[in-house]
Amino acid sequence: MYIFGYGSLINHHSRLLTSQTGKAVPATVNGLQRHWGKVDGSYKISPLVAMLGKGHCNGVLVKIGENSLVEFDRREKGYRRIELDPADVAASHAVENQKMVINEPIWAYIRANPQPPCEVQPIMQTYVDTVLAGCLSISEQFAKTFVETTQGWHHPFENDRQQPKYGNLAGVLDEHLMLIDQLIADVRHPT
Repeated sequence: MYIFGYGSLINHHSRLLTSQTGKAVPATVNGLQRHWGKVDGSYKISPLVAMLGKGHCNGVLVKIGENSLVEFDRREKGYRRIELDPADVAASHAVENQKMVINEPIWAYIRANPQPPCEVQPIMQTYVDTVLAGCLSISEQFAKTFVETTQGWHHPFENDRQQPKYGNLAGVLDEHLMLIDQLIADVRHPT
């Protein structure tokens, strides 16, 4: 089976904090919209949420075992796990650049009607860094598409790089930071 990761699960190092997974394959899912939004009061930050709807969302497909699914369900508390229709998922083998044929369940964690980020639960820079470091491990274009297809960048934002508040901060290299700042500058402060 597979999980479609569209936020911190894009980042290999972040996924390993939960469980072992197979190789991540870049993918796009039609019918999912990615937003910044609060999940519940137990989160100190506003993470990414996906909702069913028009549009598309890039991310990764990761192969997991049955035991890992329980661990990811625990990690993604506050979300509802749904099975995606394989017809809505476009993934390619990186080497052959051929469309993958998937004959196993593909799960995604969604949230209907999330509340927008606020001053108490803002978008947190270290969460953004973790997600975009994962995107950059695929390509700069993948990261740019991620930023452009994510809704809600205008909501409250806190730069916590000096004192990280995101518990799964992982895989962020110093050389990522300037590029991450450039990628989000236009959406955070449009001219």
